[in-house]
Amino acid sequence: MYHYLILLKALALIALGSIPFPNNHTIPQIPSPRNAIIFVADGLRPSSVNETDTPTLYYVGKIGVRFTNSHSLFPTLTTANGSAIATGHYLGDTGDFSNIIYAGFPIPSSGNSVTPFLENDPNLADIDEHYNGNYLNEETLLATARKAGYSTAAVGKLGPTLIQDVTQGNRISGTVPPPTTIVIDDATGNTGGVPLNFDISSALTDVGLPTIAPTRANNVPSIDSDQSGNNGFSGTNTTPGTKAANLTQQQYFVDSLTKAILPLFKSRGKPFTIVYWSRDPDGTQHNQGDSLNSLVPGINGPTSKAAIKNADNNLAQILAALHDLDLDSTTDIFVTADHGFSTISKGSKTSYAATLSYPDVNPEFLPVGFVAIDLAKSLDLPLYDPDQKNQLITPGSGTIPHSQFGNGLIGNNPSNPRVIVAANGGSDLIYLPGDSDKKILARRIVDLLLQQDYVSGLFVDESLGSIPGTLPLNLINLQGSALTPTPAIAVNFRSFSTECDNPLACTVEVADTPLQQGQGVHGSFNRADTFNYMAAMGPDFKQRYVDKAPVSNADVSVTIAEVLGLNPPIPNNKGTLIGRVIKEALVGGPDKVRFFTKSITSKPAHNGLSTILKYQELDKTRYFDVAGFPNRSVGL
Repeated sequence: MYHYLILLKALALIALGSIPFPNNHTIPQIPSPRNAIIFVADGLRPSSVNETDTPTLYYVGKIGVRFTNSHSLFPTLTTANGSAIATGHYLGDTGDFSNIIYAGFPIPSSGNSVTPFLENDPNLADIDEHYNGNYLNEETLLATARKAGYSTAAVGKLGPTLIQDVTQGNRISGTVPPPTTIVIDDATGNTGGVPLNFDISSALTDVGLPTIAPTRANNVPSIDSDQSGNNGFSGTNTTPGTKAANLTQQQYFVDSLTKAILPLFKSRGKPFTIVYWSRDPDGTQHNQGDSLNSLVPGINGPTSKAAIKNADNNLAQILAALHDLDLDSTTDIFVTADHGFSTISKGSKTSYAATLSYPDVNPEFLPVGFVAIDLAKSLDLPLYDPDQKNQLITPGSGTIPHSQFGNGLIGNNPSNPRVIVAANGGSDLIYLPGDSDKKILARRIVDLLLQQDYVSGLFVDESLGSIPGTLPLNLINLQGSALTPTPAIAVNFRSFSTECDNPLACTVEVADTPLQQGQGVHGSFNRADTFNYMAAMGPDFKQRYVDKAPVSNADVSVTIAEVLGLNPPIPNNKGTLIGRVIKEALVGGPDKVRFFTKSITSKPAHNGLSTILKYQELDKTRYFDVAGFPNRSVGL
């Protein structure tokens, strides 16, 4: 009932015009300075938004600006797009190529693994320390606002939340005063979490909120013996995952923002910039237990729908709080999703890994780490797991029949491997850290991957030469000024659609993940994963405007910096792969902008396969729609 009343209040405010919207053709004199909130609904697909199921998200797009041609960056992973939302740069500049990367050195907080999971505050701190205090090598929007005197906060999902002002996590040791930007995520109050300063700790306590964040297991309904109420429970190949949205944890996050942070910021009398990162629907869509081993309903079942509603309720509470605090007239809201979503397939008729038996994998299904297993077999080299202290993997047998997370070190010496595989769900990254002849090795790996039915498109570092069947990484902005090692090869996995009215709503993709067939994933270069929900409203955005021009997550922070009157991070840029200001969506901006649809096809490989890339271009900014082999990528 509480959520319902909040939602009704927020929608009533919009309908009655209490949240002001300017005329599209005039620039009203609204008092400055501006505030801004970026609301990230992790993994939200445009097809999930409608007036009935998500009334708040729907009305933001209806009353404000609705972006119908929106884009996630490839690889379509959370921290990768989190880095783009934070900095306005493409991944070739930020070096955050996926949720799991080859860091270039052993990460202490990750058990000395060289392939850390970036949704982790201590891991981010270790990587920052190694790369001169800022592994992104670019200044974020929140850092720019903080230095300009704004109050700043990042609240929500572990990993991408801290990335919004990543250098603030360098103070995790607690030996210096807590960071200026308020960071509240899963780790708050726990070991490795970013400490809270006195102001926000007191504000939380004053409104009856703890200074320790609840886990995903602290959920509603209560946890049963089958853990169906534990949102963090992903299940097994024989046991369904969660049947509950991430209610309790996200209620804490949104209460922290609306009851403590916003009143605190108002009392300071300064403008503010906030990023709120809703784990739902992503976390629940990943772990949902509605479709174990079945492609239907996949991520379209009741548990996923509850997660989407959860995010909508969070946004409604934020809008209502802005009105109650008389902050709505000066606050711009930008809603985005880091990526779309697909259902997992574990099928392959060509993979060696799928022919073996594993204790936790259904017969003839792909195990996690199948790319590493297939490559090690074909290269006739040992395979080691970087996440289990470099122990030898004996595929299909022994104590380690496959890697823990899909990552692999291939070579005779795990401390000096010839090949490193970083597994990331709908795509994998392959690194060649020190081979004497990388060009020959890269061509051999490409030839092996071209034989697999689970592959749909390959992108290769241009320094390795032009390889038939592949396109260069720089074409999709994966080569730039990054400090972290650039992958040699990006592997996109095959996708297809089950029968439904909207293929993007029921896309299925092969995924290198510990999750099960029928659960949810992303990371691929299909249009279901690159198509994310985006909308905006507030004093600087047009009213009832449908923007058909291409936009992406790289445009968010530079657009917000523009409307806030900040100098965007451009003076401090290390790289040149930058998004654009979405001028056509702003009050006084042009009604239309010109853009062009393009495609590039690689030279065919020996077996006739060619990687095809479809993209759009506006003012030299590229927006990537879909890529892959013919008939293997949805949307191609």
